[in-house]
Amino acid sequence: MEQGALLTGLPAAFFYLFALIAVAAALMVVASRNPVHSVLYLILTFFNASALFLLAGAEFLAMILLIVYVGAVAVLFLFVVMMLDIDFAELRTGMLQYAPIGALVGLVLLAELVIVLGGSSFGPETVGAIAQPIPDLAIRENTAALGDVLYTEYVFFFQLAGLVLLVAMIGAIVLTLHHRRDVKRQDISRQVARTPETSIEVVEVESGKGI
Repeated sequence: MEQGALLTGLPAAFFYLFALIAVAAALMVVASRNPVHSVLYLILTFFNASALFLLAGAEFLAMILLIVYVGAVAVLFLFVVMMLDIDFAELRTGMLQYAPIGALVGLVLLAELVIVLGGSSFGPETVGAIAQPIPDLAIRENTAALGDVLYTEYVFFFQLAGLVLLVAMIGAIVLTLHHRRDVKRQDISRQVARTPETSIEVVEVESGKGI
């Protein structure tokens, strides 16, 4: 697809269909009262966003969205929501006090989207400023070209992003891990330190009085 070309015909119809379903599903993620339904709507949003990436010619992003977010993150959310006994009524209490912060974050994101979408209006010269030339699809595929750039010029940023995700995962585990006193757990050091004298009790049973 040439730069600046608009979708027409059947691709345009599919674009509006997927975009409409994605927006509606995203609204239902927030509006749904059942958290399980919210996760299912989130998965539907990811599927439609992946279809939009395919229409835009970014098949690598489409597959990554399905494999990583739908296959791992969203399914993990679904299992966590279904398996943990969470009192959602208690979580909803006091949500209004965080409304100003949420509105501020939403305005910041809206401003960023306006700047990105209106970049051609603010700076027309930046549209044609490409750091590296885009290779021809007949010579180099989109995924291979992206890998060449990602694992050479931006390899340190790629590793740094993975480190940030690792720290975030460890922090989430530390903050949410609570040991319950009424649950029996293994103590490896106590098991290894056991001796026959403390583990085995020999009982002499009189003849005829055994079990």
